[in-house]
Amino acid sequence: MFKKKKNINDKENLEEVKEEIDDSNVREIIVERRSGFNFSEVIIIMIIAIMFGFLLGNIVNFVVFNDKSSNGDELDELVTTYNNIIDNYYEDVDKEELIDAGIQGMINYLDDPYATYFSGDASDDFNEELAGTYEGIGVEVMLKDGIISVGNVFDGSPADKAGVKIGDIITKVNDTDVTGKTLTEVVNMISGDDSGKSSKLTVTRNGEELSFELSKDTIETPVIESEIYENNNKKIGYIKIEIFNSNSYKQFNNALKKLEKKNIEGLVIDVRDNPGGYLSEVKNILCLFLNKKQVLYQLQTKNETEKVYGTKKSIDRDYPVSVIINDESASASEILASAFKESYGSHVVGINSYGKGTVQSASDLNSGDTIKYTVQKWLTPDGNWVNDKGVVPTDRVETVLQEGETLNYDNDTMLQTAINVVSE
Repeated sequence: MFKKKKNINDKENLEEVKEEIDDSNVREIIVERRSGFNFSEVIIIMIIAIMFGFLLGNIVNFVVFNDKSSNGDELDELVTTYNNIIDNYYEDVDKEELIDAGIQGMINYLDDPYATYFSGDASDDFNEELAGTYEGIGVEVMLKDGIISVGNVFDGSPADKAGVKIGDIITKVNDTDVTGKTLTEVVNMISGDDSGKSSKLTVTRNGEELSFELSKDTIETPVIESEIYENNNKKIGYIKIEIFNSNSYKQFNNALKKLEKKNIEGLVIDVRDNPGGYLSEVKNILCLFLNKKQVLYQLQTKNETEKVYGTKKSIDRDYPVSVIINDESASASEILASAFKESYGSHVVGINSYGKGTVQSASDLNSGDTIKYTVQKWLTPDGNWVNDKGVVPTDRVETVLQEGETLNYDNDTMLQTAINVVSE
């Protein structure tokens, strides 16, 4: 449960994605996206600035179609400059790259550390990560000591139905030996765009070679882990949220119901290393615990501050809840932790969180590329801004692992403390 795998699904290695897309880009809240986002959708951020998104969309349309009827002199100048460069520059100019450069220039002008323009594969990776679904066979792939193996098999996936097991050592993909190949190469062989609609996986298990013919399917990436611990003669539920993507609320709610059927008397929510995600997802989770008279968070623009409340008249849940955070808990994770701390009266266990108190909008352009930029600040229920400071825990606890040590219950002092404070 505690072991971190090198990839989140058979599509891509999460750490490699973070290298390709600057690490700060995943520490965001995406609130909303206009139509055109592919997928049940997206990792992270908050409200679409419709005017600016519309402006950029129009700019792209003006350039592509050379529309002379602009919305103003500013756009006329932009189109004129584009046409002059295309027609008169002494060397050939790639039109698509010129448009990309123009959009990137506008994003750079904002001087916003969280504003980004994703084009091509980077846009696809960004969208898929927060989307929570992908086309594949439903396995997590691990690389350790040069051996590529199956780290997890998603329930109900083609791999699960065919009998692929955790620990199977992958030796061939589509009859091609994977010895010496990188994790990314193997992942692309299994589920890349050129891999077709099915994959043949050859593995060894207990010295026996097995082969599986697997058709690809739409896979929902699991982002929730749950468990029950017993402490002080009480059953304490535990839910780990990896990211707030489009499936987080649904998976959280299902896990919570299963725990409650087993009569838990307290709950620990773990958002360590959670980079953020959709505001709507964290809001829905908070509404399971906070009623319409209780503030979840606040949103602040240049002109006004809006308090956002729960949606139900009353909530039956009144058992104690603690939240575990660390310095990699960002954005939506911080919204969740601060809401439980200030509106539910929960203990927050760990160390100061990442400290990201701004809200981004993500919008797709007609080309399929994605832009995002900051549109709001978010404040805690009591009106505090955590930017650059983070959520301050009520119980400061730091888990320090020795070299080569793997996190587990026995050495996870944060988890132990979180369980203790809800079972006193």
